[in-house]
Amino acid sequence: MIKRPIIALDFSSKQEIENFLLKFPEAESLYVKVGMELFYQEGPDIIAFLKDYGHDIFLDLKLHDIPNTVENAMKGLAKLGVSMTNVHASGGKTMMEAAKLGLESGGQKTCPQLIAVTQLTSTGEKQMQEEQLIKSSLIDSVCHYAVLAKESTLDGVVCSALEAKAIHQVTTPDFLCVTPGIRPNLGKVQDQKRVVTPKIAREIGANAIVVGRPITKVVDPYHAYQRIKQEWSQENE
Repeated sequence: MIKRPIIALDFSSKQEIENFLLKFPEAESLYVKVGMELFYQEGPDIIAFLKDYGHDIFLDLKLHDIPNTVENAMKGLAKLGVSMTNVHASGGKTMMEAAKLGLESGGQKTCPQLIAVTQLTSTGEKQMQEEQLIKSSLIDSVCHYAVLAKESTLDGVVCSALEAKAIHQVTTPDFLCVTPGIRPNLGKVQDQKRVVTPKIAREIGANAIVVGRPITKVVDPYHAYQRIKQEWSQENE
């Protein structure tokens, strides 16, 4: 279990990140997620900047391409020294195996954890069936992708916490379920569809939670972070 909530740094510039981090104690080691919005604006330098602050990084680029391209891309990403990165499970077993091989051959002492996106938490079952032409249930689709990721020797998946228990049943208890769609106030779900609170996520088997706007878009993000961290990790219970 990753006890710190992973903060989704869904900002567009280094300056915004600096302004955000100023609201946290300087010695506070965070686990942060860098996604496409930030990485494509700032490039690898933003990873070095965050590592200099002592933060762990989940590089959320969701690679999805032919196996050779993904393998070579992962060789480059491995050199950045991130703690975790990901691919789309829909790319298939050969692609996921190539991604893992690329990370392992990146020349780093510690290989980043590699997880696969199952179905985005902004996707509902009806949308999946109509737009992806997947006729099974959403939970069956998610579990199928999780099994493929496990067979490809990945460390886990990105999923809704609502699916964590079922995923652990078809994989193993220590197979990571990294779960976005976390909302302390379920009345404010924004564009997410499959959401839960930090407490519910813990109770139903999530191994890590990713939290964005409930921390990054509030007046006092450090207070919000501490409250979510306490609820997630059972501190003071």
